[in-house]
Amino acid sequence: MRPPLDSDLMRSFLAVVDAGSVTRAADQIGRTQSAVSMQIRKLEESLGQGIFVREPRGVSLTDRGKQLLPYARRVVGLLDETATALREKPLSGPVRVGIPDEYVQSILPSVLASFSQRHPETQVTARCDFSAPQLAALKADKIDLAVVYEGYSEDEVEVLAVDPTVWVTSVSHAQHLQRPLPISIYFSSDWCRDYAIHSLEQIGMDYYPAFECDTSGSMRSAVINGIAVAPLARSSIPPGCRELTAEDGFNTIDNARVVLHRNPAGTSPAIEAMVVTLRDAFCPLISDGQDFEI
Repeated sequence: MRPPLDSDLMRSFLAVVDAGSVTRAADQIGRTQSAVSMQIRKLEESLGQGIFVREPRGVSLTDRGKQLLPYARRVVGLLDETATALREKPLSGPVRVGIPDEYVQSILPSVLASFSQRHPETQVTARCDFSAPQLAALKADKIDLAVVYEGYSEDEVEVLAVDPTVWVTSVSHAQHLQRPLPISIYFSSDWCRDYAIHSLEQIGMDYYPAFECDTSGSMRSAVINGIAVAPLARSSIPPGCRELTAEDGFNTIDNARVVLHRNPAGTSPAIEAMVVTLRDAFCPLISDGQDFEI
């Protein structure tokens, strides 16, 4: 009977993978080369197969090693996350955060749920609204944090990402080929007039309002079902739809920043932990190649 896999062996395995050689891995984790080599041998004995091919300038993974790699990262990552969570001082108290409708179905739901699970003694309240009402709620001390869309200004704010607004069409319905162009608009938004419709007028596009709503979820539904093209944040383009680019004769509507505002009335450890959570949540928008210029 082979011995069970050990997390310490997994860590040495990942160190060798990331360093590209046993020698470099030993230097990075503060162990001797022989100790790391012994752990790799133990891991291979546990698996009953080799996981590395020894080469003149380092090592490469065998097929079994490649199969092991994602499991090892998952196991070690979960252990590290568990250790961090259990060592942290328990957080408590209310956290009230305002979020844009655009991210209710994408970035933030799982993040807020994870925060609540990690800090069960906190009471998280999420408020979904447009930017102007969010800022008003912040000023009225109804929320602690507000994630809003904002143009460029002289104010000192924390920019989480830049998520351009673009015209979006359904791939199967191709409503963007219709003239006049059927568009979806927010019926209570000056932004639509000043930016979305203005972008069409700039290129001389004839259009008509085929769908009027007040949520980005309804906007996405209108596009998916072939009712109209719609202005959506690039990160929220639904499956089966695509961005209309310059090749289609369309312009980017805006390059609005996703900005974090704080309540000047004060903060707490729970609120600061939520700030970190929000930063992490928007990191993929930057790493996925979004234009990020402040």
